Amino acid sequence: MVDWAGFVPAAVLVSLIPGANQLLGLRNAARYGVGYAMAGIGGRFVAFVVLIGLVAAGLGTLLAASAELLTILKWIGVAYLLWLGVSSILKARREMSQTQDPPKSKNLRAVVINEFVVAISNPKALLLFAALLPQFTTTGSPAALAELGAAYLGVELLVGLAYVLVGRAIGVAGVKARTQRKVDAGSGICFVILAGVLAVDSSL
Repeated sequence: MVDWAGFVPAAVLVSLIPGANQLLGLRNAARYGVGYAMAGIGGRFVAFVVLIGLVAAGLGTLLAASAELLTILKWIGVAYLLWLGVSSILKARREMSQTQDPPKSKNLRAVVINEFVVAISNPKALLLFAALLPQFTTTGSPAALAELGAAYLGVELLVGLAYVLVGRAIGVAGVKARTQRKVDAGSGICFVILAGVLAVDSSL
């Protein structure tokens, strides 16, 4: 049995909370367009499917209980978020010194990989699925957990699309090159802050 009435609002609330992946989706939409941003969400979903599969197979609880593994994942996530943040800030500064609009570097593979790595290296995502999904099923069976996981992906898709549309609106507003520089600098600062928050998180 699945408590859909309780799960759906909880899933929407969790997905709405701004995080690194949602921020990436917004930035990708502002800089490259909706198509690239949605491809990035596809990379995010591959990572989430892996994490949900681990939870459904019962490995999520074991991994969550491994302090050493969570610590490794934590610092991988910190390093990657820090790299994303610094590179975004440096890109914005470089382009600020240019007199003409910078050509957009549309590397679809990089967009997808960035979303995947951010999602898979975030230990909070694993803990979220390991703690959230079992609360809304009385059986705890792999099938029920997988069903809840699939429903969460549906919610994540809708919320992710909303972030993408906001990013696209930002990208087409005002002076495009100036807007993109602001998005890169702002998202870079946010990535650095998120890296710091993850680094000092004593629960991991």
